[in-house]
Amino acid sequence: MRPAWWGGGDYADRMAAIPPGGALPPPPSPAAPPPGAPAPRMPLRRPGWRRFLVLAGVVLLIAAGALFMVFTLGESLGADALLVGLIAAILPVPVLVSCFLWLDRYEPEPLKYLVFCFAWGAFVSTAISLLVNETGAKLFDDWGLPTALTAVLVAPFIEELTKAAGPILLLIFRRREFSGITDGLVYCGLSAVGFAMVENILYLGGYGYRTGVEQYGPATGAQQVIAIFIVRILVFGFAHPLFTSMTGVGLGLAARTADRRVRFLAPLAGLLLAMILHGTWNLLPTLAQATGQTVIVLYGYVGVMVPIFFAMVGLAVWLRAWEGRLTERTLPDYVRAGWLTPPEVAALGSLGRRHAARTWARRVAGDAGVRAMRRYQFAATRLALLRDGMRRGLDRKPAEREQAAREERELLDAIAAYRTFFVGRDPQAPVGIWDGQRYHLRFPDGSQRPVEAPDDPVVPIPVVLAPPPPAPVGWHQPAGGWHQPPSPWHR
Repeated sequence: MRPAWWGGGDYADRMAAIPPGGALPPPPSPAAPPPGAPAPRMPLRRPGWRRFLVLAGVVLLIAAGALFMVFTLGESLGADALLVGLIAAILPVPVLVSCFLWLDRYEPEPLKYLVFCFAWGAFVSTAISLLVNETGAKLFDDWGLPTALTAVLVAPFIEELTKAAGPILLLIFRRREFSGITDGLVYCGLSAVGFAMVENILYLGGYGYRTGVEQYGPATGAQQVIAIFIVRILVFGFAHPLFTSMTGVGLGLAARTADRRVRFLAPLAGLLLAMILHGTWNLLPTLAQATGQTVIVLYGYVGVMVPIFFAMVGLAVWLRAWEGRLTERTLPDYVRAGWLTPPEVAALGSLGRRHAARTWARRVAGDAGVRAMRRYQFAATRLALLRDGMRRGLDRKPAEREQAAREERELLDAIAAYRTFFVGRDPQAPVGIWDGQRYHLRFPDGSQRPVEAPDDPVVPIPVVLAPPPPAPVGWHQPAGGWHQPPSPWHR
């Protein structure tokens, strides 16, 4: 059900009527919510039976993969080695997961999708990869070829393909949760972290602890666990996330383009690049062992992998800042329409400004103001991404464009409701109203005059928004394009 302050009922119809690549209409006219009104809840989405079957199949597949890996590792390693490997492999996981969550600060993804990607990589990808790698090694041995070729020719293909399968499913069935390359890096990175964790159990518990105990006793087993931990996790721990991040870049590009060719080729190119990097990484120790030149590994590590790693870190940091600046590029449309004020958009441009806005909200409205400000910032970021997607023409079908218009309106209503918790409560802010073009401030002598917005706004939210006119004028599309009806403040 629509909130009582829902306005501009024909906006979704006009959005659905616009052909792909046509002129994007301005945001709908704002209507003021009643003071203190709670934010409208997004309507619950009832999945159809096909989506339900897909969800049930994914859950069962993850559960089956988890049972298979627990049984396989427990049978091959033994209880003691499995426990040691599990503890050692889990240690770096919080650090790696925190890095990806830090990258996703502006528009955090739903926890259920993050857990899904991690579990997919940890159980489904490892189970399938283990079966395929063992089959490949047996075939190479039957053909009289070195089984080491499995690590170079088979493992990169199947491991990168299965690690990427989970994020690809998200892109297909939950495309709106993919807001760009940052989300691709986060989803694929968590899948790779889950995969690496389970794989490290095998190396640390089997090749480390169990082998050492069988040869010389528990002390040697502990020493080998520490040695493998240093080399495999502290030095080379970025390998799996680095490889799969290439696929993440491709998926992110596909999610933010309307070109069908790019939607198909970008993920494919990213996946192929991930396989090539993975195969090259596995080839280095194989060549070093075959030639007796261990320096090959050092050259490959320092000359190839480290530069690529720092390049990806630089790209991730730049993308994180880009996502913050997107609000400054996109939300001015809503400033001109009267939904937001210029300082609000400026306060969304960086994490430091957002923190300052939350501090301000706590000062003027307490804990409720902080919660409302945090939700307001999240909704504003999603609104900016949605508007950017409209500009890019991501929604090609009329039903998709109608859904985008409906989601835009729901976000705008939520933003309007969140603002009521803290706007107009600061005694240090000037008394005035923003009409979409300029301020109308009341001065100590009782006079009221229009004031142009400063070039560099510094106050998070100084004034309330202009109330809607009693009888809003409908939008129309003359020959010159879309125009907004005149503001009630214009004289």
